[in-house]
Amino acid sequence: MSLIPRGTGFDPFSFGFWDPFDGFPLGAGAAGGSLVPRTSSETAAFAGARIDWKETPEAHVFKADVPGLKKEEVKVEVQDGNVLQISGERSKDQEEKTDTWHRVERSSGKFMRRFRLPDNAKVEQVKAAMENGVLTVTVPKEEAKKPDVKSIEISG
Repeated sequence: MSLIPRGTGFDPFSFGFWDPFDGFPLGAGAAGGSLVPRTSSETAAFAGARIDWKETPEAHVFKADVPGLKKEEVKVEVQDGNVLQISGERSKDQEEKTDTWHRVERSSGKFMRRFRLPDNAKVEQVKAAMENGVLTVTVPKEEAKKPDVKSIEISG
């Protein structure tokens, strides 16, 4: 069995030299065995904040997981009349010269998510609250209009 160094060919038995995630932005390989983005930019690391969107009879409710963030670090805006934007930034931990990091898995950086709200959203009444690392944004809905029915008297 020959062990071919990476980059000179493919040997299916030499997985010790072959990194299947090499070049992939969330690869494990040389990043120390964790799924940490290989980038010096802090903006990509926290870009995918997880957000649920449900619709109730009264409102559209968005729940975002933002663990470790303070409400001052999160921004909720309505843009262009019907686009809900949730954004924020998680700061990187202060690094001391005497510190030795063994693993870095918690992401830092900026995040932004945008949602086009339906026509029945009352954007002027949006409310946001944060508790235990979960941001809840409530967008009330207009009541469904009932069709006007006018009875017509039948003559004859």
